[in-house]
Amino acid sequence: METKREFLKKLGLLTVGGMVAGTMSPAMASESKGSMAAKKKSIGLQLYSLGKEFYEDVPDGLKKVAAIGYSTAEPAGYREGKMYNYEVTEFKKLAQDAGLKITGSHVNPPVRKYTKENKTEISDFWKKTVDDHAKLGVISLVQPGMPTIESHDDAAMVCEVFNNAGEIAKAANIKWGYHNHSGEFQRVVKEEDKGKQTNRWMPAGDIIYDLMLQGTDPSLVFFEMDVYWTVMGQQDPLEYFDKYSGRFPILHIKDRSILGQSGMMNFENIFTQAYKNGLDEFYVELENIREGMTQFEGVKQCYDYLDKAKFVK
Repeated sequence: METKREFLKKLGLLTVGGMVAGTMSPAMASESKGSMAAKKKSIGLQLYSLGKEFYEDVPDGLKKVAAIGYSTAEPAGYREGKMYNYEVTEFKKLAQDAGLKITGSHVNPPVRKYTKENKTEISDFWKKTVDDHAKLGVISLVQPGMPTIESHDDAAMVCEVFNNAGEIAKAANIKWGYHNHSGEFQRVVKEEDKGKQTNRWMPAGDIIYDLMLQGTDPSLVFFEMDVYWTVMGQQDPLEYFDKYSGRFPILHIKDRSILGQSGMMNFENIFTQAYKNGLDEFYVELENIREGMTQFEGVKQCYDYLDKAKFVK
């Protein structure tokens, strides 16, 4: 059976010896006094990366994020009309005072199983959520939680709800999108195909992520690919960039831990192809850190890695 390491190497995401090509480019030499400084990269952070450390002191946390060098942020703290327990306009001012721009947000609706009976409930949720985020001034609004999809009918209903959410957001000049994990790369099988013989090289059924992409209106719904979870779903981000060009204007840049240290993510290839296919923005996301390291220290190392990388614009 093909191991995960063999699979990653086949995709070109894992390089010889486990080292990732081009990931440790030396920093550019400092400009001499009086010369024009190099243009600062726009690197965003998903604030979920900071965990409980961020909740301890939100105003100070925003200042720390900006001091590291991040210029944009994507919160994941919207609850009952507030952002991290602050009124959205107050949170926006806190970010502005810190020198940080809130460009996106992660929000989940109150239900996971979408039905004809609860479509209106979900739509009303997005109307209120979009109104609040319009006050926050975001460019994008993203759902990061996977709805229940166990059949093609479920997938069709999810796409219908996604398109409706996209329409609501578009009316407020906000882009609506969906963020994946690895579960979206499972397959659903039509009733008439169940029980048919298959093998691992020709699995039965359709990949849920593809059904989402094919069943949603590109003018209403974009996809914020999490490149790490795509690889964990044993799929190649580059193939999706090619197959669905233009559908991934925003990415989550993530690794097993600190960016560039696992030896399994070829970020140079990912960024190069993503730019060719319409990348507008990206956010760092960090979950696992080494013992003894704080989340803030972890996201600083991630920032430094991308800031030094020649393949990041």
